[in-house]
Amino acid sequence: MKVLLKDATLINEKSFLHNQKKDVLVVNGILDQIEDQIIIEDAKIIEHEDLHLSSGWFDPCISFGEPGYEERETLANGLLTASKSGFTHILLNPDTHPALDSFTDVSHILQQGLNKATALHVSASLSEGSQGKNLAPLFEMHKAGAMAFGDFNQTLKNPNLLRIALDYVQSFDGLIQAYPLDSNLSNNGQMHEGEISTNLGLKAIPYIAETTSLARDIQLLEYTQGRIHIPYISTAMSVELIRNAKKKGLNISCGVPIAHLHATEENLTEFDTNFKIIPPLRNRKDQRALREGLLDGTIDMVTSLHQPLNPELKELEFVRAKEGSIGLEAAFGILLNYFPLDKSIAFLTRGKTTFKIEDFGFKIGYPADFTFFSPKGNSKLKKANLYSSSKNCLFLDSTIKGTVYGSIRGKFIQHNN
Repeated sequence: MKVLLKDATLINEKSFLHNQKKDVLVVNGILDQIEDQIIIEDAKIIEHEDLHLSSGWFDPCISFGEPGYEERETLANGLLTASKSGFTHILLNPDTHPALDSFTDVSHILQQGLNKATALHVSASLSEGSQGKNLAPLFEMHKAGAMAFGDFNQTLKNPNLLRIALDYVQSFDGLIQAYPLDSNLSNNGQMHEGEISTNLGLKAIPYIAETTSLARDIQLLEYTQGRIHIPYISTAMSVELIRNAKKKGLNISCGVPIAHLHATEENLTEFDTNFKIIPPLRNRKDQRALREGLLDGTIDMVTSLHQPLNPELKELEFVRAKEGSIGLEAAFGILLNYFPLDKSIAFLTRGKTTFKIEDFGFKIGYPADFTFFSPKGNSKLKKANLYSSSKNCLFLDSTIKGTVYGSIRGKFIQHNN
């Protein structure tokens, strides 16, 4: 099979081809040629106005539902949504039922994700049943293909369990994910603690619910000298803690939800449950610090923090609604509102390094792994634009820039028509 992308502007800050307009030929899933003009018969032609091409995008913090919560999202439609949104790699959270805590669980779900335009990677549970009591069989799950280990949206109450895990996984260079949200300090709060929460009369989540657990986990990392990834941070103080940890040479990485780069606590004044997420949306000072941390490299990557929820869990009064929003479809278009194109693409791709996902870029003779898109044009995100089964989306009615045309990974192509 031959695929020819015509007159594509190549985007890769680290490549000599950056910002050059080329024809790109993929033959049987392998990048075959990059030339000013390629004329070839029997090729599938991909041609769009203002076509751009970059390395395939990666989202490191994705929830779907299957197994156990298929009413929210199936794996098949979730991966289709990801590929249509430009993502050729996603890391699936273990917030399933049952939790992904065994060799069989990991290998089974990876088998279900084969032969798609989006590669499915798995973060398995750190503890048995994600209960935070006993370590899950980390090495066996690593052999099954798990890329990281963490109990989704839960801070381990037993610091010794995290210490043991950070020590243990060094034998196979494993990666531990630590979620910074102390449940005792968050205390079932509904939003960020501040003047707005007081005015709305809502129980609040102080910033220290994030920073105290993050500071503890950094100390454990320094003690063990392991590898740790913080899937999300949301406060200015967290940015500073990560920055200082990196200055010490600790092997730490972190992500930031795109929602927190886009929205703040102010969006909750109308009690729209779509804006109720974990971590909570913070204030403008925090938002500025997150954007700056992303630009200076303190924050390694972005995530859409995609969490589908069925209406029975979301369309309730605010205090009873479950936290979560989908975001895959909006990720690229929202980032372009705040960052230049080359930076936005870097944020969507540089996280691969942390999770040891190979990024071949524009190397001839290597597997194709590309997203194709246009950065031009503005539109409003509407429910009709959502591919996800669930429609709980805080980005609805937001201005999004550009258009995602699709993705190609090896022999698998998703071309949005």
